[in-house]
Amino acid sequence: MDWSYILMLFAIGFVGSAISGMVGIGGSIIKYPMLLYIPPALGFVAFTAQEVSAISAVQVFFATLAGMFAYRKGGYMNKPLIITMGTAIIIGSFLGGYGSQFLPDEIINLVYAILALIAAVMMFMPKKGDEIADFANIRFNKPLAAVLAGVIGILSGIVGAAGAFITVPVMLVILKIPTRVAIASSLAITFISSIGSTVGKLMGGHTLLIPSLVMIVASVIASPVGAVISKKLNTKVLQWILALLITATVVKIWLDILL
Repeated sequence: MDWSYILMLFAIGFVGSAISGMVGIGGSIIKYPMLLYIPPALGFVAFTAQEVSAISAVQVFFATLAGMFAYRKGGYMNKPLIITMGTAIIIGSFLGGYGSQFLPDEIINLVYAILALIAAVMMFMPKKGDEIADFANIRFNKPLAAVLAGVIGILSGIVGAAGAFITVPVMLVILKIPTRVAIASSLAITFISSIGSTVGKLMGGHTLLIPSLVMIVASVIASPVGAVISKKLNTKVLQWILALLITATVVKIWLDILL
C-alpha cells in the first residue's frame, strides 16, 4: 500500500469530515460516493459497496465524536431530542449494519440512492422551525421522532451511514426543529447511531483496517474545523450547502443505477 493511496484516502476523509462538521452530518453521504468512484478513477483498486459501507461506518463514529465535542458548549444540543431519537436509531442501525452482510452490493447502493433522494426532496421543502426559539424548551412529537429515527437507523445502517443526512431534513421539515439545534443535536444522534452500525459492520467482517484508520485520522482533524466554520455561517447558507451536496450525490448515484 503506497503513500499516494494513503494520501488519496486521507483527502477523501478530510473533505468529507470537514463538510460533516459544517452541516451536522456524519459525512457518509459525501464519502460513500467518493470512496466508490475516486479510487478506480485514479487507477487504484475499487472498493466493493460492502467495503465502502464498512469503512464509512467506522469513520462516521469518529467524525461525529469530534464534531460533537466542538458543538458541546454552544447550548444548541437538545437532550430530550437526542435521547428520544438516539435510543431508537442505535437499535435500528445495529440491525441494519449487521443485516447488510446478507445483501448484494446492488441492493446496498439502491438503499443509499433512495435515502439520498428522500433527503434531497426534503431539503427543498419549506422549513417551519422557529429559528429564534428558546432552544432549552423546544417541543416536538416524541413518538413520531422515535419511529422515524428507528426506520432511519435500519436503512442507514445498511449503507454504513449514521443517517444524519436524512435525520437533519426530518428534524427541520417534520419535527420543526430550529436549524442550529438540528445540526448540533444530529451530531450527537449520529454518534449514537454510528455505534450500532459500526458494531454491526465489524461483526459482518467487511471492515478494512488501513483505509479505516486513515479515514479516522482525517475525521478527527477535519470535523472540528467544519464545526468552527459552521458557527460563523448564516443558517440559510448551511441549509443550501447541505441541499446542494445531497442533490449532486443523488443525481450521480441514480444515473449509475439507471444507466
